[in-house]
Amino acid sequence: MIDYEQLLNPEVVRIQPSGIRKFFDIAEQMDDVISLGVGEPDFPTPWHIRRAGIRSLEQSRTRYTSNWGQRSLRVALHDFVERKYGLSYDPDSEILVTVGGSEAIDGCIRSVVRPGDEVIIPQPSFVCYEPLTRMAGGVPVIVETRAEDAFRLTPEALRAALTPRTRLLILPFPCNPTGAVMRKADLEAIADVLRETNVAVLSDEIYAELTYGGERHVSIASIDGMRERTVVINGFSKTFSMTGWRMGYACGPAPILRQMVKIHQFAIMCAPTTSQYAAEEALKNGDADVADMLEKYDIRRRLVVNGFRRLGLDCHEPEGSFYVFPSIRSTGLTSDAFCEELLYSKRVALVPGTAFGRGGEGFVRVSYCYSVDHLNAALARLGEFLAERKG
Repeated sequence: MIDYEQLLNPEVVRIQPSGIRKFFDIAEQMDDVISLGVGEPDFPTPWHIRRAGIRSLEQSRTRYTSNWGQRSLRVALHDFVERKYGLSYDPDSEILVTVGGSEAIDGCIRSVVRPGDEVIIPQPSFVCYEPLTRMAGGVPVIVETRAEDAFRLTPEALRAALTPRTRLLILPFPCNPTGAVMRKADLEAIADVLRETNVAVLSDEIYAELTYGGERHVSIASIDGMRERTVVINGFSKTFSMTGWRMGYACGPAPILRQMVKIHQFAIMCAPTTSQYAAEEALKNGDADVADMLEKYDIRRRLVVNGFRRLGLDCHEPEGSFYVFPSIRSTGLTSDAFCEELLYSKRVALVPGTAFGRGGEGFVRVSYCYSVDHLNAALARLGEFLAERKG
């Protein structure tokens, strides 16, 4: 009989499944649940983007593309990031098309991090960075961001975390789950700390087009001296409501991208061809779609932030993404207990802040990529829950 305890990789066995899934799995077994947990746009992929994918199938464009991705798509990506963020990358050696942003994150970490290297990860942040670091043999160094700093990474916190073993800094901004954004001045302060080091930066900018308040997103790669050490990760899931198409990309220095494409080459081969045609259409003709979705997200954002504040819960105002991260400390409950009680008593599903790191204790993540009616119904049930607890 096979001994799985001896067979399986212990590093992988030690990794816990995503904390986001726990409450979804419970909710799926219950009736009349209103979920504010899923980070997936409720808008359909715009028709002209779907049509481009359909047309590619009708024309039998179903063969492998280059490992790097279809060249016309890479040229479109070059034009897009230059137009949007003032960055210029060679389509032939500095842009890689991946299966979602998550694959690009994994490839970047594995290309840079050696066993024992330290990776600085601000938290609360998306759930994949720490386990992917461990699976690459790296050592996660967690830096907890604070509500009083608007959940931004400060230069003081970064400097305190740096050691001679630091290999990589992950910058997850705009941030899931907090909605925090690093503005140009914030990034310049981080760059000042990094310039004299040999530390690379993985800048996860998947929510770059979903920022509010009139200030455009700034990439740390655009800051003096940062392009040569930064891999910018982005994708189509959030910006263009293309989650199921599984399209992402990485832009960065050729020496790093050459290693990333090796991993991609042997593990993936190439991103889905149909999705690549759809992505090219999104880049070239999708600006109006993004502007329309952003306007609707902003309405929902203000609705949810004001709703939580009216209910007496402190709520940092998110400047990016489509999440809010209200504090529930005033209830006296832990994040897990709050979400569990709310789910069982009022059939509302949220995600505990601890799913995104220890620093998320005392908070919950709320997604507002749902209709206004859906959001109002959830807020009404939440109000009932809080009122009954005060009783």
